[in-house]
Amino acid sequence: MQDWQTIIAQCQSLDELEKIRIELFGKKGYFAKEFEKLKNVPNEEKPQVAKDLNKAKNSLYSLLQAKKDDLLQKAIQQKLQEDYVDVSLYSPRSLKGAMHPVNYTMDKIIDYFIALNYAIETGPLVEDDFHNFEALNLPKYHPARDMQDTFYFKDGKLLRTHTSPVQIRTMQNQKPPIRMISPGAVFRRDFDLTHTPMFHQVEGLVVDEKGAVSFANLKFLLQDFLHYMFGDVDVRFRPSFFPFTEPSAEVDISCIFCEGEGCRVCSQTGWLEVLGCGMVDPHVFEAVGYEDVSGYAFGLGVERFAMLIHRIGDLRSLFEGDLRLLEQFR
Repeated sequence: MQDWQTIIAQCQSLDELEKIRIELFGKKGYFAKEFEKLKNVPNEEKPQVAKDLNKAKNSLYSLLQAKKDDLLQKAIQQKLQEDYVDVSLYSPRSLKGAMHPVNYTMDKIIDYFIALNYAIETGPLVEDDFHNFEALNLPKYHPARDMQDTFYFKDGKLLRTHTSPVQIRTMQNQKPPIRMISPGAVFRRDFDLTHTPMFHQVEGLVVDEKGAVSFANLKFLLQDFLHYMFGDVDVRFRPSFFPFTEPSAEVDISCIFCEGEGCRVCSQTGWLEVLGCGMVDPHVFEAVGYEDVSGYAFGLGVERFAMLIHRIGDLRSLFEGDLRLLEQFR
């Protein structure tokens, strides 16, 4: 008994301890043989001998388990010491990550409108014709549909061409007043220096009782927003046409590259178009069952803003995953 206790106490590794366990408690181990000998013990002595064997077995098993726990703790501590890394040491090879310029721009836009208590609304990427076109005053065969080259599915569904369907769904599910933006991916059949088949938009909508919302409100909001995004730039509104707003306007800022003097980027005009806006057309309100309300809407391309903010010349480079470009934004 004393020998086994000494052997266990002097054990130095888990592998060595496992061998001792097998020697003691295995099918052909020490205690298996001792219990086998019970058949040769006189009947009147068997209970006491069996009791002593079980007591010794339990004692050694507890001792072995305690030794195993001790060796496991030592192994863990040794592993921690071997793998220790001083995180306070500076390594010139360590590279920090960076947010993608599109995500950075999207977050900056969202932060502005969250501060004004705008809700963030989202919707499905696969839309039906009603939400994507008809409810936005674009009935079938309307010529303005040609402004948006659409990806159609065989069942008549389509990949949304703008995030305006989110505005329709929001108005169908909520009552005025509404103050929201709908950021997200949209899809059009376009691919060149300034267009990609998938890009991101942020569209905004404000609806309230009739007379509570005006074009003057919209103009003030967008001027402040563009100064927030681009700094001290001039802003101008040009009359335009959008089927879902009337009156409508396109918004320009003075060229951030030449400061309005005229350059290749702005085609010598001194101005850069950045977004579209207008007062919501009454037909849109009719489509969602609204009465006696007024509102304004606006929309912008996030990639367009990212290109201007970060001076990126080719829109497609934002989606190529080229580390030579992306590492510049660390």
